[in-house]
Amino acid sequence: MRVEFLKKRIEELGHRCVVLNVGPSRTIPSPEYESVLGAFDLLRKLCRYSARGFVVHAHTNGDSLKGPLLALVGASVNLAFGKRCFLTFHAGAIQRYFPRERAWWMVPLYWVLFTIPRRIICNSEAVRACIRRYGIPARKIVPIPAFSRQYLEFRPSPLPGKLDDFFARFEHVIFTYVRMRPLFFPLTMIDGMARVMARRTDVGLVLCGGLSHMEEGLWREVGARIQEAGIGERICLIEDLERDAFLSVLERSSIYLRTPITDGVASSVLESLALGTPVVASGNGTRPPHVVTYDAENPDALAEAVEHVLRNRTAIVERLGGLEIRDTLSEEAALLTGGCQPEPR
Repeated sequence: MRVEFLKKRIEELGHRCVVLNVGPSRTIPSPEYESVLGAFDLLRKLCRYSARGFVVHAHTNGDSLKGPLLALVGASVNLAFGKRCFLTFHAGAIQRYFPRERAWWMVPLYWVLFTIPRRIICNSEAVRACIRRYGIPARKIVPIPAFSRQYLEFRPSPLPGKLDDFFARFEHVIFTYVRMRPLFFPLTMIDGMARVMARRTDVGLVLCGGLSHMEEGLWREVGARIQEAGIGERICLIEDLERDAFLSVLERSSIYLRTPITDGVASSVLESLALGTPVVASGNGTRPPHVVTYDAENPDALAEAVEHVLRNRTAIVERLGGLEIRDTLSEEAALLTGGCQPEPR
C-alpha cells in the first residue's frame, strides 16, 4: 500500500516511477507495476532501467533472508550503472535477523546493504539506532513512519453479511489482523481472549487474514485451543479485506488488537488511533503513545490490557483526539526526488 501511495505522489510531482513487483501478486497483470517472473527477469529489468538513468528504491526488512538479498541485487546493479540507490528498511527493532545481536552471521550482509544506498528510510528512531550499530552514520538514516494522512481517505463500505451479523451480536468486537505464524503469537492471543470471554459475555473477536500463509501445524493447535475453551461461536474468521472494508471494520471495532513484535510502529496501529479506535498491542519498544501494551507471550497480560481498555474506553478515545497526523508521503517523495528534474510535460 505504501508503494502504491508513494508512486502516485512521485508521479504527481512530475517524475516517472516504475514498480517492479516481486511479491505474491506479481502474476496478476496490472498497469500499476511490471511483473518480475524470475531471477533473470529481475536482473534484466534492473539493468534496463538503471541504464536509462533510473534510481532504485529497494524495500526489505530483517525478517527473511530473501528480502535483503533481493535488495542487495537491486542496489548493486544500480551502483554498477553509477547510481546510489535508496533503501527502505521496514518493520521494527525486533526482527528475526535484526538487529545485529539476533544474527551475528548476517552482519556483513547488512553492512554492505546499508553502506551502498544514498539514504536509508526506516520507521522509527529505535530502528535508526539499531541500523547505526552496523557502523552506518546517523546522517544517512531518515526515520519516516509508514503512515500518512492520505491513508485515512477511504469510502466507508458495507460489511459482508457474515461480518455485519457478528457485529450485531456483540456489544464489543475486538478486531485483529494476524498470520498463523509463531511471531504473531496466535496461541497467546487465543488463550488471552478466552480469559476475557470467560469473564465477559459481550465480547467477540474478528480474526482477519489468519487463514492466509499459515503454518498448518500451528493452525491445528490454534483450532484445538479454540475448541478446548469453547469460544468458537465468539470468533469470526475472515480473509484479507479490501482497504475500504478494512478501515470500515477498524472504525466500528471497540479495540484493535496487534500481536506481533516484529512490526515496529505498524501502519494499521496508527490508522486505528487516527480513527479513534483504541489499540492493545504487544510491547516491542516502538509503539506510539496511547497504545496499551502487554508482554507478547503472556495471555494473562493480554486479557488484563483488553479488559482495562473496555472499562476505560470512553476516556481513552477522548485522549486520541489530539494526535498529530503527518503527511509522510510528501516527506518521503521529497527525499527520493531531491535534485531530480521532473519529466518534460
